[in-house]
Amino acid sequence: MAVVPYALTRPFLFGLDPEQAHDLTLGTIAALQNTPAQCLWAQAAVDDPLSVAGLRLRNRIGLAAGLDKNGRCIDGLGAMGFGFVEVGTVTPLPQPGNPKPRIFRLPQRQALINRLGFNNEGLAAFVANVRRARSFRAAGGVLGLNIGKNAATPIERAAEDYLVALEGVYPHADYVTVNISSPNTKNLRALQSDEALEALLAALQQRRAGLAQQHGRRVPLFVKIAPDLDAEQVAVIAATLQRQGIDGVIATNTTLAREAVQGLPHAAEAGGLSGPPVFEASNRVIRALRAALGPAYPIIGVGGVVSGADAVAKLDAGADLVQVYTGFIYRGPELVREAALAMRNARRRA
Repeated sequence: MAVVPYALTRPFLFGLDPEQAHDLTLGTIAALQNTPAQCLWAQAAVDDPLSVAGLRLRNRIGLAAGLDKNGRCIDGLGAMGFGFVEVGTVTPLPQPGNPKPRIFRLPQRQALINRLGFNNEGLAAFVANVRRARSFRAAGGVLGLNIGKNAATPIERAAEDYLVALEGVYPHADYVTVNISSPNTKNLRALQSDEALEALLAALQQRRAGLAQQHGRRVPLFVKIAPDLDAEQVAVIAATLQRQGIDGVIATNTTLAREAVQGLPHAAEAGGLSGPPVFEASNRVIRALRAALGPAYPIIGVGGVVSGADAVAKLDAGADLVQVYTGFIYRGPELVREAALAMRNARRRA
C-alpha cells in the first residue's frame, strides 16, 4: 500500500485550480518516479494475468489517455498497480491547446468537464519521454501510445498527421490508439463517419504493414470512439473496424451530453464531460459493440468507473479490459487496486 493515502492529499489538490493541481501532481510524479520516494504512492499490482489482442497483461485495469499527455510519468503511474498505461494524445507538432480555464470539477457527481484540446509538447518530446521510461514495462506493464491530429491541420488532411504520429510512436509502443473521438478538436469526430473512417483506417493499416516489416513486429492498433453515437453509427464503426483489420476498440471518450449534470455549477461549460455521468452511455456503446463484433473482439471499456463494482459492470457489458481517468482523480491509487481485485474476483466466480 502507498505510504501516503490519497485521502490526505486530495483536499489540498482540490483546493487548487484543476489544471494547477494536475500539473503539480504530474510534476511531482515525474521528479520522484524511480527513486525511493516513489513508495509514497506505489502499491503492488494485483496478479490477474490475461492476453488481449496479443498483449500479455498482468491485470485488467488501465489508465486512460489524457492524464499524462506527454508520457512524462509512465513509471510513476505504472507503480500504482496498473496492468496497462496509455499516454498521449500526442500530435505531430507541439500545440498549446485551448485557452484557459479549460478543466472544471463537478464534485457533486465526481465528474469533470475538459476542453484541453490535445495540448502537448509534440511527437519528438513525447518519444524522448517514452524512451526514458523503464521500470513499468520491465515489471510486466503494457504501454499504449495515443495519437491524434494537430488542430491546425484541416480535417481533409487528418490522415497525414495520424500517419506521421503512427510512424513516430510505433517502435516504442505495445499498442497504438487512434483517437478520433475527442470533442475538443474541431471536426475530429467527423472521422467516425463511415467513409472518413474507412479511408483513415485503410491508410493506417497500409502504413502499419510497412512498419511491421521494418521493425520486425506487429503492434496492435486500437480506435477510441465517442459515447454520443446511435446504434446505427456504432454498427457502421464495428463493421469498419473488422473490415480493416483493426485489433480492438476503446469505448468511450467523453460526452457532449449534459442531462446528468444540468443545473450544477460549471455544467454549461463547453468540452467533454467525464465521470459517472458518462457511465451508462459508455456501457450502452460497449454492449452494442460486443453484439456487433462477436465474443472474441477486444474491447476496452472506459467511462465513469469510480468503484470496483463499476469496473465489473464494464466487463458485464462486454469489455475485456477497463480504463480509469476521472474516477482515478477523485479516488486515487486505491481505485486501481479495488477495481483490479473486483474484476479478478468476478471472473473467478464466472
